[in-house]
Amino acid sequence: MTGPAGKAVSVSRDGSRLPVVRQWVPEAPVALEFNGLSYAVMMATPADLADFATGFALGEGLAADAGEVTDIAIAEVENGWILRATLAGLGAEQLGERVRARVSESSCGLCGIENLEAVARPLPKVAAHAPLEPDAIFSALGELKGRQPLADTTGAAHAAAWADTKGAIGWVREDVGRHNALDKLTGAMARAGLPLSPGFVLSTARCSYEIVEKAVRAGATTLVTISLPTTMATERAKAAGLSLWALARDDSVLLVNDGSG
Repeated sequence: MTGPAGKAVSVSRDGSRLPVVRQWVPEAPVALEFNGLSYAVMMATPADLADFATGFALGEGLAADAGEVTDIAIAEVENGWILRATLAGLGAEQLGERVRARVSESSCGLCGIENLEAVARPLPKVAAHAPLEPDAIFSALGELKGRQPLADTTGAAHAAAWADTKGAIGWVREDVGRHNALDKLTGAMARAGLPLSPGFVLSTARCSYEIVEKAVRAGATTLVTISLPTTMATERAKAAGLSLWALARDDSVLLVNDGSG
């Protein structure tokens, strides 16, 4: 999916100007509703939205697997898009609790305490897994360059990919938001009934704690990112036993956590 073309002016250091036409990356408000309750509005690229709904529910801990996210309906409205889905299992109960907490935030000065506790809540331990060979990362990076059509045309989109243990990429999803790209990837694979491990997730994003948490909750055991992690991302990865590689380049990569804790 590419956005509309727009006119701009390329200005060089010597002061010369050249009219150009560029493709803008699509971005729109996407409202997510589960079981008839409004849960969140995300700024996202409106493509692969069924994958997004499933991956978002998995990443938020609202669903344990894709089978608990059903009846996905996608509607384009005047001001954006609406994603509606039905949650089953424990996610339905958690959904009500989260919505009530969010409503109370506007009137309760203590709700921040609950939010901080939620952020610090322990992640599930990842499954035992074999160490990843660096050559697999280099192979995946080389292949990913030709698998990002939205980034190629706009220069403004993130990608999340899944590669097998040899570095062959099987799935790629793109979005203007780094979290959204990962949600779309995990949602697509969950809907196809495919696990994230063995193999690894490769993200073009900065490695924030949210990226780590989404990867762990979706079942990944190894995460590779293009940029460096934050302090909280490294702490969460170590606590969950997630193998974490960062600053991935064509000729080097940084091993942040080997999965041993």
